[in-house]
Amino acid sequence: MDRSKEFLGTAPIGGLLFKLAVPTVTAQLVNMLYNIVDRIYIGHMPEDGSLALTGVGVCMPIIMVISAFAALVSSGGSPRASIFMGKGDDETAERILGGCFSLQVLVSLVLTAVLLIWDRDILLAFGASENTIGYATAYMDIYAVGTLFVQLTLGMNTFITAQGYANTSMLTVLIGAACNIVLDPILIFGLNMGVRGAATATVISQAVSCIWVLAFLRGRRTTLKLKRENLGLDPQILLPCLALGASTFIMQASESVISVAFNSSLLKYGGDMAVGAMTILTSVTQFAMLPMQGIAQGAQPISSYNFGARKPDRVKKTFRLLLTSCMIYSVTFWAAVMLFPQLFAAMFTSDAALIRFTASALRIYYGGMCLFGIQIACQMTFVSTGNAVCSIIVAVIRKFVLLLPLIFLVPHLVSDPTTGVYLAEPIADVLAVTITAVLFSIQFRRAIRRLEEPLVEG
Repeated sequence: MDRSKEFLGTAPIGGLLFKLAVPTVTAQLVNMLYNIVDRIYIGHMPEDGSLALTGVGVCMPIIMVISAFAALVSSGGSPRASIFMGKGDDETAERILGGCFSLQVLVSLVLTAVLLIWDRDILLAFGASENTIGYATAYMDIYAVGTLFVQLTLGMNTFITAQGYANTSMLTVLIGAACNIVLDPILIFGLNMGVRGAATATVISQAVSCIWVLAFLRGRRTTLKLKRENLGLDPQILLPCLALGASTFIMQASESVISVAFNSSLLKYGGDMAVGAMTILTSVTQFAMLPMQGIAQGAQPISSYNFGARKPDRVKKTFRLLLTSCMIYSVTFWAAVMLFPQLFAAMFTSDAALIRFTASALRIYYGGMCLFGIQIACQMTFVSTGNAVCSIIVAVIRKFVLLLPLIFLVPHLVSDPTTGVYLAEPIADVLAVTITAVLFSIQFRRAIRRLEEPLVEG
């Protein structure tokens, strides 16, 4: 225990962030391959690859919801565990770990039942057409069976990172990704299973990762151990975790709502071609977001631990480094998309018409990406310091107050409605970043002053 506490509370911030962020960024990059390798293989299937890609793309909003429920529990639970570790209260931190585990199991069972019973209706509501529903249901029926593995792998792995074991949490993703990359071509092409093979490969890979995570949290190396006596669903333990995790849940779950809005509008104005392009845009978004989220996750245990330990200078320095790193990445990625959109589109399809259409859409859709490092850094720091209210506010404003109405409004204000749908994203991004930056500058100063007050009085 002392190793983790000394590591998070006393090591130089720059080296510490590098040490934690490199494995988490690596994990996110590999996880990106994990999530999109299915679509790469499916999009290059002979004859029906484009329709299959569109069908699987319709499943992505549902998969986002599954991931969002994992984040609801874990993205609030793991920072709170780090904060209590900073206070020297490892017993409460372990109760948080155990309670979050049990809640994720319960949520997984409910989600599995819902997906197996109402899969076709949900997929049609999420934008599947008669041409693509067969591919969508084939993928989702198998993926639903692995919901428990997805929930526990995503959720429990954050508690490994929160303790400072970034290399171990990276291995969780590497193991699953390696299995998925190996199994995909075997099942999709070798056994001629098509989209069912892609889903089966994902489920098997998540199961392997899940076993790895749980074995670590029950083993000797972990600081916080998953114990049977801590598995109770205590509202006093879990409700603050859910409140803090609500912002991440809203951000991820709202991606599902936003995807439905995008798909329905694009199907109306541009047909299956526009929906297929949106599937590729969603995949490219993972290139953009996951590395930044990896950097932010590397910073989270540092911010949370030192916030709990009342070390304001270390909290401030962590945020400054996080903001700088995220901005460098977001600007670099934005420039790459603006210069080479065809390369990103061609990764997911060999259809020349779809590549041309998607390349044009990419430049519009990612117009505001250069600023998004500010959004990620501020939102993660809200979560890391336990500010549930502000983290929820900025998540709701960007998705529901700005983006969702703009998806339906902007097409009526421009000559090309399909372009208008894509244009809603950069408009919402610029407005959301501005609002978030102003709110953060006010609230972060207040939080730092509260940490400094006892030092002044003492």
